[in-house]
Amino acid sequence: MSIVKEIQEALAVLSIPEKAEFFPRFFKTGKGEYGEGDLFLGVKVPDQRSVAKEYYSKINLKELSVLLSSKYHEHRLTALFILILKFEKTKDKAVKEEVVTFYLNHLPYVNNWDLVDSSCYKILGRYTFENQKENLLRELSESDEMWHKRIAVVGTMHYIKKGSFDLTKEFVTRNLKHSHDLMHKANGWLLREMGNKNEGELISYLNQYYKEMPRTCLRYAIEKLDEDLRQDYLKGHV
Repeated sequence: MSIVKEIQEALAVLSIPEKAEFFPRFFKTGKGEYGEGDLFLGVKVPDQRSVAKEYYSKINLKELSVLLSSKYHEHRLTALFILILKFEKTKDKAVKEEVVTFYLNHLPYVNNWDLVDSSCYKILGRYTFENQKENLLRELSESDEMWHKRIAVVGTMHYIKKGSFDLTKEFVTRNLKHSHDLMHKANGWLLREMGNKNEGELISYLNQYYKEMPRTCLRYAIEKLDEDLRQDYLKGHV
């Protein structure tokens, strides 16, 4: 049996037709992925991260391409978990470059909020920050493709964790008027994370742009602020 088939067999319970009914209800729980021990149709669900840990050193990128291009969301998410581990577990710069190139070449398959948010800052965010290649994210931010824009802004999560906020603010501002609510949510989420790291940075940004923000973006951005201040922003009293 091929390595890809082994992984697909390990994930088989997640790909059966009956799951289609369960899948939307699952995401309403906000968990974002199946966890070990979750029960689905009476069967214990395999942990995709555990599967990734078992196979990341055994599978090559050509084989991983088959898994990432699968029609099943669970196969693609597991493939991305494997790719993250390949990036994190090596100190070889050439291998990291190869992983990043592979990720960029397979962007058409990273086309779901869960796939984007689970992978992009752990690969592209780290890579661009560590190698001062912000223009890679900047090019994605300027793309006409919505998922590319979301990858760019979510990719700056790693920058926020390192105390660098300018790229996040640049991308959010560029796409503040985007037509899709998924972008508004991503923009607000990243602003909220910026505020968690440095509330003064968030307040300074909000004071300049909050009146231009779509309501969804603003609600996400101010979620962790004091209630009185939140209400002031929502009512336009700042």
